[in-house]
Parts: sequence; structure tokens; C-alpha cells
Amino acid sequence: MVKIRLSRFGSKHNPHYRLVVADVRRPRDGGYIESIGHYDPRKTTQENLKVDVERARYWLSQGAQPTQTARRLLRAQGVFAAQAETVGA
Repeated sequence: MVKIRLSRFGSKHNPHYRLVVADVRRPRDGGYIESIGHYDPRKTTQENLKVDVERARYWLSQGAQPTQTARRLLRAQGVFAAQAETVGA
């Protein structure tokens, strides 16, 4: 199974995360299929989260399951908004 999840980078007490598409059998910070964004929880501006929306939608359409935190971040970027509009049409 393929998941969209966060992979931690950065030094101690200075976390940075990559939003990655990875096989569930791989370790959290191990190999991944594709990096689709990054997240810096220490910044308070809108620039703390960058997501390649088209690639995220592609992986969701291929059956990738986001983790709870990844789902919250993708929802904040509007990844699910366009999908809901096309389903209702």
C-alpha cells in the first residue's frame, strides 16, 4: 500500500518535514517514491507549507492514502476541494 506521509528532516529542536509518497513497509525517514512538498512547523507565515497540488491529486487518484496529518495539510492547500466539485457534477 502507498501512503502520503511526513518524513522528518532538520536538526534537533529544528524540525522540517517533507511530504512524501512512500510504501508503508519503508521506515519513516527511509526511501520514498516521490517528494510532493515540504512543511516547516516553526514558521508562522503562509510559506511554511508548499505542496505540488497536481502531483498530490495524481497520487490520490492512484489510491495513495494520506495519514491524518498529511490529510490536514493537503486540505489546507485545497487538494480535496477540486475533487469534491468534480464528484458532485
